Amino acid sequence: MSAFLSALWVENLKARRSKVPWLTALGFSLAPLMGGLFMIILKNPEKALSMGFIGAKARLLTAGVADWPTYFQLLIMSTAIGGALLFAIITAWVFGREFSDHTAKELLALPTPREVIVSAKFAIIAAWAAGLTVLIFAIGLGVGAAVSLPGWSTEIAWKVGGDLTTIAVLNIALMPPVALFASAGRGYLPPLGWAIFTLFLAQVLSMMGWASWFPWSVPAMLSQLAGPQAEQLGLHSYVSVALACAAGLAATYAWWRNADQTE
Repeated sequence: MSAFLSALWVENLKARRSKVPWLTALGFSLAPLMGGLFMIILKNPEKALSMGFIGAKARLLTAGVADWPTYFQLLIMSTAIGGALLFAIITAWVFGREFSDHTAKELLALPTPREVIVSAKFAIIAAWAAGLTVLIFAIGLGVGAAVSLPGWSTEIAWKVGGDLTTIAVLNIALMPPVALFASAGRGYLPPLGWAIFTLFLAQVLSMMGWASWFPWSVPAMLSQLAGPQAEQLGLHSYVSVALACAAGLAATYAWWRNADQTE
């Protein structure tokens, strides 16, 4: 346990001394802020049209109403897609920076068990992603209150908090394969390419009706971004996420266990 805590302290120190946490927080904060802007437009459509924010009234007729349920739904959808990309960037940085900074050799030569190092990295990623999720929810509550949205209820807020938590957990569970690509690919590009590829494939499978079987489609479907297809989610969907997580963890630990420090 002392070895794990030491490794965790080192990973935390790396993150704190970097600008990446602040940049990810800033990037994720755009979701509730843009959602708030959209609610302002919906509340004042004529003014928005006169200011050139939107080009046709028809866009407003199908956009919904400016209330808490609509705003929360936008927040959930943004978290599902934005979280998948942002968490992948975080994972790519945590694992890939060791190779871009040329510290991987020294890390592999340490007497600390490699499994402990990998576990500490995953713990930092999970805590980082959880913190961002709490942040976006808190900012969302503040923005919604500032815009004076109608339709507030404590029950809705609790439900949205639970949905955001579930989606964040699912997205975090899909990060081990990203870590594997960052490790085996020795940098940032392979994991980011993998993240973009899975998002693209999720869209393709969604159009084909097979999205509920594809792990990387599940968070978006849960957010109802896929519309009626969200009803297709079942136990098999969550099992597929668990299997992808387990396979990614096993492969990442195996890679680090067998990595040659001279590479």
